[in-house]
Amino acid sequence: MTSAAIKRPPFAGLFVGLAAVLSCACSPVQSAEQFAPAATAEQSADQPERHSESGLPLIEVTVVRGERRIVFETEVADTPQAQARGMMFRTEMGDDEAMLFPSERPAQRNFWMKNTPLPLDIIFIGVDGRISNIERGVPYELESVGSDGLASAVLEIRGGLSAELGIVAGDRVEYDWPQ
Repeated sequence: MTSAAIKRPPFAGLFVGLAAVLSCACSPVQSAEQFAPAATAEQSADQPERHSESGLPLIEVTVVRGERRIVFETEVADTPQAQARGMMFRTEMGDDEAMLFPSERPAQRNFWMKNTPLPLDIIFIGVDGRISNIERGVPYELESVGSDGLASAVLEIRGGLSAELGIVAGDRVEYDWPQ
């Protein structure tokens, strides 16, 4: 996050930075212009349906593992606010559910799990649409985990599920997100 050059008292930047860090969870560290465009208030017939709890748009995301196709009903965190909230305070996630954090532009992505009691597998999707790396079973903590290189999106699933399903780096991730 960047801010305008304003004269501040000594250590003010430390407190502002600490406040920003403590206000995000399960959240990418990136600038606002990297987020996917927000959905408009007017819903059209071709807009995705919404998740009953979060209100986020739902799409299908498929992980292609050889001939196997693993499909997830996926909430799309499509605004800075939705990406900052992520899976905060949620205690359940089905084995066929996920949350996607798309980027408007590829970027180094870093996530942490403040206020997220549900351990998650964080799957970083490279610019080629393939999984670059997976951080498995990330628990509720403030230490961030990051992508190996630039990521076009991040997919979160229940902790341990990627190992159970055999999802690994190099697998292809497919989804359609209206731009």
